[in-house]
Amino acid sequence: MIRCTRTFLTTLRPKWGCERRWASSVVGIENLPNFPAVNEPVYQYLKGSSERKELEEALKRTANECVDVPIIVGGEEIRTKDVKYQVMPHDHSKRVAKFYYADKFVVARAIETAVAAQKEWDRRPIGERLAIWERAADLMANKYRSRLNAATMLGQSKTAIQAEIDSAAELVDFVRLNAYFLKEASKYQPISPDPKVTRNVQRFRGIDGFVAAISPFNFTAIGGNLAYTPALAGNAVLWKPSDTALLSNWLIYTIMTEAGVPPGVVNFVPADGPTFGKTITSSPYLAGINFTGSVPTFQWLWKAVADNITSYTNFPRLIGECGGKNFHFVHPSAEVATVVSATLRSAFEFCGQKCSACSRMYVPRSLWPAVKEGLVAGAKKLRLGDVTDFSMFSGAVIDAVAFKRISGYIEHARSCSALSIIAGGKCDDSKGYFIEPTIVETKDPRDRIMTEEIFGPVLTCWVYEDNQLDYAITEVTDATKFALTGAVFAQDESFLRRALEEFKMSAGNFYINDKSTGSVVGQQPFGGGRMSVSANNSL
Repeated sequence: MIRCTRTFLTTLRPKWGCERRWASSVVGIENLPNFPAVNEPVYQYLKGSSERKELEEALKRTANECVDVPIIVGGEEIRTKDVKYQVMPHDHSKRVAKFYYADKFVVARAIETAVAAQKEWDRRPIGERLAIWERAADLMANKYRSRLNAATMLGQSKTAIQAEIDSAAELVDFVRLNAYFLKEASKYQPISPDPKVTRNVQRFRGIDGFVAAISPFNFTAIGGNLAYTPALAGNAVLWKPSDTALLSNWLIYTIMTEAGVPPGVVNFVPADGPTFGKTITSSPYLAGINFTGSVPTFQWLWKAVADNITSYTNFPRLIGECGGKNFHFVHPSAEVATVVSATLRSAFEFCGQKCSACSRMYVPRSLWPAVKEGLVAGAKKLRLGDVTDFSMFSGAVIDAVAFKRISGYIEHARSCSALSIIAGGKCDDSKGYFIEPTIVETKDPRDRIMTEEIFGPVLTCWVYEDNQLDYAITEVTDATKFALTGAVFAQDESFLRRALEEFKMSAGNFYINDKSTGSVVGQQPFGGGRMSVSANNSL
């Protein structure tokens, strides 16, 4: 969310011979620091390692306190009477954070604060902003690494390795590499055929007004990215974090403040969704919405902006990532062991609550017996429970709403004659919101379990006849309105070349002989099409 300003400066040649004023004396080109684009390493937390000990200590501290998290507007702490709590999904009797909902008046105040702060913040040289982001990345990678991971593990029920991938490595990557990308973009300057006569200069600035960042529970890193990347570009932000990622998101806010982000540039505003949405979309100063969440919510926001379009001082930019119905397509030439391993990880890591998780699978009849045997045997070995036990494969689903939704699809699989549960299926919310990794076989490739986003540990497999490959491909491309990620498994190179074309509108991130999850910042830019992503979700 940055705007380019093109400045055309012509040198003066006065007849009376006064000294010329060169363009560079009016608009200088900033010399930005040089730093490499390098991904943050992922720690393994082996038993006895120093990082394991630090994380275990952080887990103990975090588990024994309920952090009081205020609303922050312009650096001021605000506490309303509308009190909420974030609980541990794997033990919902335990609270990790107490927080407060902003009402419409507090949200409106945050808007005024952000609009006022934006102008001064946008005047800060890009180099100064880059230095703040570099300090923040160092704090996240070192001083706060174990605390970020502990907050993510306990608050969002991620295992140590899943938290490390998210709230350590990916978060640091977003902070460092987005700064790198802005630096690289700032290097471009328009052509000046004769710079001694006329010099064309391009500058980056923020956009008038404020940006609303609405972030999800499933990735701590996404929260930091949605809120702080617009700020890096010179914008001021209202950040509405997810209720179920409150603690980890609060830590990000405190780290960025410690790194030097001024008050009012990012305002931390937990709120009821409809209250927040109605207030931001009715403000004439709305400049953009940076969103990750459900299709219905983003559609509501889009319509609200359209209904108010004549009242804005800008055309608000809407950036949305809304999930997917991601596929693994297996060709008869595929290697079964690779298929099984990749699919189990994609479908069931973090209880299938990744936007990119595989939830539908297409398998040829010739390979189905071996694939089925491998999937069922593998699913039985996946342990779920308290994520502070480092031997667990996964924890619980995020909350009671998710538990009810996912278990409803499993009940549908039990009651529908076209569906059969071949692994898992047990659900228990007595202590935590636990749902077994569940595998369903379907005779109907258009059953709603194959077309609707479940966002949980449910994988549905449809077996196609080997001689009906074209039909199977059509089922992948036409069965759902989503197009986020997908993977194809094959050793036949001619088919792989065909698959690249056949599936290019069905997945933004497309993998060959690999799982549909696991994109790395800077290596696999994340995006999609259809109802998954609004044109392009890159900032």
